Amino acid sequence: MMGSMSIWHWLVVLVIIMLVFGTKKLGNIGSDVGKAVKGFKDGVKGGEEENKPAAPGAPTQQVADKSTIDVEAKEKNKL
Repeated sequence: MMGSMSIWHWLVVLVIIMLVFGTKKLGNIGSDVGKAVKGFKDGVKGGEEENKPAAPGAPTQQVADKSTIDVEAKEKNKL
């Protein structure tokens, strides 16, 4: 069959990829992909927590970053 690939075909492809890229580079790519997936999962989990209603008596504002300064802009009327 021309369309199906056996395990030997996949092993040959894997060996060629390892020869071209090297095992160190493939390991770095794997760890980068793992970190990206973990960051995505944490972002999705954080987004779900932000959408939950606050408990009664809990403060309504949250500080995301201590280096961020929240400023209220006031409009000045010209007379």
